[in-house]
Amino acid sequence: MPEVIVIGAGIAGLACAQRLAQAGVDALVLEARPRIGGRVRTFRPADGGPALELGAQVVHGDRNPAHAVLGPLPAAPRPSAAYVVTGRVARPMGLLVRGANPPWLLEGRLAGYDPAPGGPDAGLSVGDWLAASGAAPAEAATAREWLRQTWAADPDRLDAAGVAAAVRRDGGGRGEFTVPGGLDLLPRALADGLDVRTGTPVRRIAADPGGGVRVVTGDGELTADRAVLAVPPAVVAGGLLAVDGLGPEKTAAAKTLVPGDGFCAVLTLAGPAPETAAVFDADGVGGFVSCRRGRPEVLIVAKSAAAACVREAAGSAVHLAGLLAVALPWTRGVAVVDVETADWAADPYSGGAFCAPGPGTDRAARAWARPLHGPGGRLFFAGEAAVTGRALPWLQGAYADGRRAAQEVLEAGKQ
Repeated sequence: MPEVIVIGAGIAGLACAQRLAQAGVDALVLEARPRIGGRVRTFRPADGGPALELGAQVVHGDRNPAHAVLGPLPAAPRPSAAYVVTGRVARPMGLLVRGANPPWLLEGRLAGYDPAPGGPDAGLSVGDWLAASGAAPAEAATAREWLRQTWAADPDRLDAAGVAAAVRRDGGGRGEFTVPGGLDLLPRALADGLDVRTGTPVRRIAADPGGGVRVVTGDGELTADRAVLAVPPAVVAGGLLAVDGLGPEKTAAAKTLVPGDGFCAVLTLAGPAPETAAVFDADGVGGFVSCRRGRPEVLIVAKSAAAACVREAAGSAVHLAGLLAVALPWTRGVAVVDVETADWAADPYSGGAFCAPGPGTDRAARAWARPLHGPGGRLFFAGEAAVTGRALPWLQGAYADGRRAAQEVLEAGKQ
C-alpha cells in the first residue's frame, strides 16, 4: 500500500509526487488520461520538424522552476514579422505602437493596480479598469481582446485587483522561454522515477474505515495513509469524481473555479510558410496564429470567445480556409492537408484552459486548497485553481502549488 496517492499527473500532481519522493515518501500517481502532463500537450511533426504546443505554450520567466528541472532554457524566438487583424484585415503590428496605449503597455499598467481594501477603486473588473485607463476606445477594444487571450476570460469577468496581484506576486522573473524538443519534456522529467499509472480514472475518494483514504478507480480500490487531489475542480463539479464529505464550502468552490475556454490547433498545409510570423486577431475571431518560415504547420491558440470561433471553423474546410486567409494571406489557395486539435473545454479532465481571477475566485481558491478528513488532514488539494488570484495560474503556479501540497502532507505526517 502506498503512503500517499496523488490523483492527477499534470504539473501540480507530478511536482507534488516528486517532492514527496525526495522526502522518502512512497507515492503512487493515478492519471485518468493515457498520458501524463495534464494541459501540457506537444505536437511533433512526422518529419521531425520543430515541436509545437497544443496546450501550455512557453515557460514564463528566467526564474521559472522549469529551468531547475530541465536546465537553462533558450529564450523564445521572436518572429521576423508580426501582424494584428482588425476589421478582418491583417496589418503590421507596428500600427499598435503608434498609439499611446498599445495592449501590452496597458497590460503592464494593470499590474500596478493595487487599490486599498474597501476603497473607492476597489472591486473594479478589468473591463472597468480599461474604461477608466484613459485609452482611446479603439485602444481599449484591442486591449480587451489581448487580455481575453492572456487570461482566457472576458475582461468584464476578470477581477482587476486579482489579475494585478497575481502578476506582482509571481516569482518567475522576466522573459519567455521554450523547451527544445517540446514542453512535454517537463512532465516527463518530473515523472522520472515515480510510480505513475495512466489510464486509471479515479471515481471516488472516501475516508477508509481503518484510517487513511480509500480511492475507487475503474479497476478496483486502493488505500493509502493520505491522498492529494491534483485535478481541476471542474472534474469534481462535473461529477466525474466524487469526494465523500466534500462539504458545501468546497462544493461551492468547485463550481466557482471554472476554467476559461481554450482551443488549439496545428494545421499542416500543402506548402511552406514564406516567413516566420505571429498574428494577433484583435477582432476576437482567431486568437493568436503563427507560422515558421519553410515549415508547413500553422499554430492557432485561441481562448475565450475566440476559442468558440476557431472550434467552429475547425469543423469546416471552407471556414478554416477563410480564417487562415485573413490572418495569413499567403495561405490562400494552399490546401490544409491535416488538422490536429486540442479542445480543452471539451476535455472532461480539464474543463477548459485555466482558472482566471474573477468574482469570488480568491476566496474559492483558498477554500479549495484546505485539506479534508480529520484535524491532521487526510485529503489534500493542489493545482493552478488553488492559486487563482494569488499567483499566475500557469506552469509555475501549478508547480509551486504541487510542492506546497506536498509540504502539507509531510507536515501532517509528523503529527
